[in-house]
Formats: sequence, C-alpha cells, structure tokens
Amino acid sequence: MARYQLTLAYDGANFFGSQRQAKKRTVQGELEKALRGLGWTDRSALLSGRTDTGVHATGQVAACDLEWRHTDEDLIRALNATLPKDMAIWGAKVVRGDFHPRFDAVSRTYRYRLFCGALRDPMRERFAWRLNSALDDDLLREASQMFLGEHDFFAFGSPTSPNGTTARAVTKATWTRIEEDQWQFDVEADSFLYRMARRMVFVQAAVGQRKISAETIAESLKPTARRERSALPAGLAPACGLTLIAVQYQESIY
Repeated sequence: MARYQLTLAYDGANFFGSQRQAKKRTVQGELEKALRGLGWTDRSALLSGRTDTGVHATGQVAACDLEWRHTDEDLIRALNATLPKDMAIWGAKVVRGDFHPRFDAVSRTYRYRLFCGALRDPMRERFAWRLNSALDDDLLREASQMFLGEHDFFAFGSPTSPNGTTARAVTKATWTRIEEDQWQFDVEADSFLYRMARRMVFVQAAVGQRKISAETIAESLKPTARRERSALPAGLAPACGLTLIAVQYQESIY
C-alpha cells in the first residue's frame, strides 16, 4: 500500500465541477470509479482544490492510497483505459504517506484564454471567452501588475472556508498575445478565493476595453477598500476560458 500523487487533465465542459456531488457527473466521481476498478476501497480520493462547472485542467492533482504491484506507467495506462474520453491521467508517482494535495501545495497557476470577434466561433468558444470589442495590450499589462504582491482580494472572490481570510499573495500575473485576436492570462498565487481568477480576468478586460482604469483595481486592493463602495464592475469571466495548469509542491513530499 502506498500513497500516489496523480496529475489529471480534463475538459470541464460536461462536468459539474471537480468535487463529488450526488447524482451529478464530476471529476472526482469519475476518478474514484476508475480507482475502484483497480481494487481501491477508500471512501474518498483527495484533490488539490475545487474547480467550478465548466472549468478545465491540465494540472489538477489528486492523491489516493492504493495497493499497486506494477510501475507508475502501468497505473497511468490502467486508469486511462477506464476513464471517460474527456478526462485523463498524465502522471503518477509515489509520495510520502501523509501527503495532501491541497494542504501541501505552495502555489497554484491558472491560465485564462480570450479572443475578440464579432461572430460566434464554436471551435474556440469551448475553451475561450469571446469579446466583441478589441483589447489594448498595454492597458491589460498595466492592470495585471496591480495584483502582484500580498493583498486583501475580498472584492475578487469569497473565502474557501466560513471563517477564512481573503488575503492572498500573487507572484505572477502576465498577459500574452497568442494570435492577432487572442490573448492568455497566466496567474500564480499561494491559493485562490472562489472564482477569484475569473473575477480578475473580467475586471482586467474592462480595463483593456477602457471602461475603467487600472488604478480602479489598485484602489480596490487597498486596506481601506472594505469601508468604501467598490468602483469595480460586477461580473465574472465565463468558466470556459479557465484552466488549472499547475499545482506546485516542495520536493519534501516525495
């Protein structure tokens, strides 16, 4: 018996999020079904965090205790043979017995994709947010720099526990123009509030379209902001554009 760390990728379009729910199709539910086919008998696999309905992943991390007498590569093949086509195991390795994919994580990285176009594009809109009007590259980059450092992100999401803090430390926030009409936003933080990444993108898109200034973001992150009425526009970027691409750990977990 050993504890395994599994790296998962999935197209979130047809999942009701990652966390198991009664009578709904979820990533955790499908993973546990595949594990039971290999003799796994525990009640619950562990996940590094929750992704909402429609959110994708290429670097979600799970952990489980499993008696497995073959190689890590054999485990990957055995699980992928029974998992649905919109989900796959990309990595498997033995870690220390008390490893927890959520509580041992030191940071997480999300990527958001969007593009501008007047007409619907079904092929791209499964994995990106379509905006009607163009974005200003310089304004996007200016907006992203406002998030760097440790701030109270209460205006950008809700805590992950009833009495949890809304303070988070963002170490990376960068925009890259992938094509003439397509951008991606990469953001890394010690952890994220619920819907924080999508809220960040929505507000930055408003800056890029000159609806608000980057300074409005800076004002919302000040310690005094809780006592003032927020000037940020209400809304979230759609889930379809968001992908969890990595969860980072210290080497001591192995």
